[in-house]
Amino acid sequence: MPGERLDAQWVRTWREQADAALTKLMQSFLSTHGFPPGLNAVMLASDDSHRATDALVDLTPIPSDLTTLYWVISEASLPDVDNGYFIHSPATVAEHFREYGPAPIDGESIALVFAGDGGGRLLAIGDSGQVWRSTTASWSDDFEVAASSLQEFLEQLGRRIVNQP
Repeated sequence: MPGERLDAQWVRTWREQADAALTKLMQSFLSTHGFPPGLNAVMLASDDSHRATDALVDLTPIPSDLTTLYWVISEASLPDVDNGYFIHSPATVAEHFREYGPAPIDGESIALVFAGDGGGRLLAIGDSGQVWRSTTASWSDDFEVAASSLQEFLEQLGRRIVNQP
């Protein structure tokens, strides 16, 4: 899969499958966990998020797979999947880039933090296409490879949704 570009139709299908799995998960969440779920959703892109994606592209070079992702979905909030997963909106990615700059990952000329987990760890995508996870809840600490591509990362996230008790 390395070297292949993320396909918008694949992202649409992934989003539909994630939405169906989230619907099923939310139906049994209260009885399984004893408390109500938070807002768990993968939001479709809108005209506003498309403008924010264009502004992000104007701000800095971004991996084409991230542009493809943001052309289909604007963000994801999954607080009840594992410790939580959050794909940031393109506007948030741009804001964080202005404030903190790129993630300091050796071997990547630029790496953008585009997501995080409920434990404060950051997820960045490099110009290589790899997805990196911070080893701590910090912008300046080490990052390790989390997935060989954005598609692999989304596949992993989809499995976490489906397998969530």
